[in-house]
Amino acid sequence: MDVRDYNRRAWNRQVEKGNRWTVPVSPEVTAAARRGEWQIFLTPTKPVPRAWFPALPGRDVLCLASGGGQQGPILAAAGARVTVYDNSPRQLDQDRMVAERDGLEIEIVEGDMRDLSAFPAASFDLIVHPVSNTFVPDVRPVWREAHRVLRPGGDLVIAEFAAPTNRAFRTIYTDYLVAALPRMARLVSSDAPAYTYLAESILAWPDRATLATWMHEAGFGDVKVKDLSGGIVAVHRGQRR
Repeated sequence: MDVRDYNRRAWNRQVEKGNRWTVPVSPEVTAAARRGEWQIFLTPTKPVPRAWFPALPGRDVLCLASGGGQQGPILAAAGARVTVYDNSPRQLDQDRMVAERDGLEIEIVEGDMRDLSAFPAASFDLIVHPVSNTFVPDVRPVWREAHRVLRPGGDLVIAEFAAPTNRAFRTIYTDYLVAALPRMARLVSSDAPAYTYLAESILAWPDRATLATWMHEAGFGDVKVKDLSGGIVAVHRGQRR
């Protein structure tokens, strides 16, 4: 299977369906970000810790696999020089629309997150990488490329699906992914294989300690992790050494 083509088509369809992660931020959100009042959400309700971000004005930020008109416009409105890099043309259209609507300067580039050859080494101060790691067979090449294009001392902030930390909740969640989600998808969706693939990818995803080790191996230090939404999503941050 051509993973890049599969993901591109899947996310283009999600834009058409109005998936919440494809709905651009409002003018009110970008106006607040211009006043310094901003948050980045990678789960429905809890933001990434603000302290994990450097001061944004004048910083070069790569929003990696981060189309949809959400993270990129907020960071640009807060003063960063933002590049949004995504595989889905429809997702990138959302960022383009917000940039034009709200007068933001955002560079928009289509491409595969495993290949950042469009960018020279040491191009960025910060990379924001939302929940997209499960959409590639091996995330380690992505992080090696992220290390290459970050400047020394730059930060990589990523989010990914994870196993809940509470044992009882983890059992319920796993049972849902194994049985309920694919079955429900067959009933209500024309793209049921995508849901089955997503469930299998989440279940096969390494634990937090393994991911931290991989980040160290890619050249990142000071790796921190914060669980969100009961541990269904974990946010990692690492600093380029």
